[in-house]
Amino acid sequence: MKIAVASNHTGYVVKAGIVSLLRQSGHDATDFGPASDDICDYPEYAAKAAELVSQGKMDRAILVGSTGIGMSIVANKFRGIRAALCHCDHSARVSRSDNDANILCLSAELFNEQSAARIINIWLKTSFDGGRHARRNARISQIETEIWNAVAGDRMITKSVDVAVHEHGVLAGNRSRVRD
Repeated sequence: MKIAVASNHTGYVVKAGIVSLLRQSGHDATDFGPASDDICDYPEYAAKAAELVSQGKMDRAILVGSTGIGMSIVANKFRGIRAALCHCDHSARVSRSDNDANILCLSAELFNEQSAARIINIWLKTSFDGGRHARRNARISQIETEIWNAVAGDRMITKSVDVAVHEHGVLAGNRSRVRD
């Protein structure tokens, strides 16, 4: 499985352990930063990973922040992303079995490399149950599409911005004209 991994500065050490664990388990893990534990702005790193999952270039992602809350907020801005902040075995299992989460968010303040490994293994090995959960997830996707279509069709305002929203709602780090 192709898995993107990213963190903030607080999660740097835990992230390095996760990348190693994933590779040892036979996964194609790619580290999207940061490259050190110097203070950084986590949205940039969360966005890189979420964008690639949204585009289908990565199967899943694991994001590690101080609490993981901000990472999950950023990731869930991307179309098709179902990021789940998990703190225990049960939330990791249900995030996959019921919600088909494609991004796992973890707290570096709660987990070290070893304790995160258990949650990650549960999350990676748990399959989506489908059934009534598929119907609910389809409704979530429908709501997401309705919102994106409403934003795109409601008004067309052209302006120069640092981050452009593309046709699939993914980020590009250049200055370009966008729909607002």
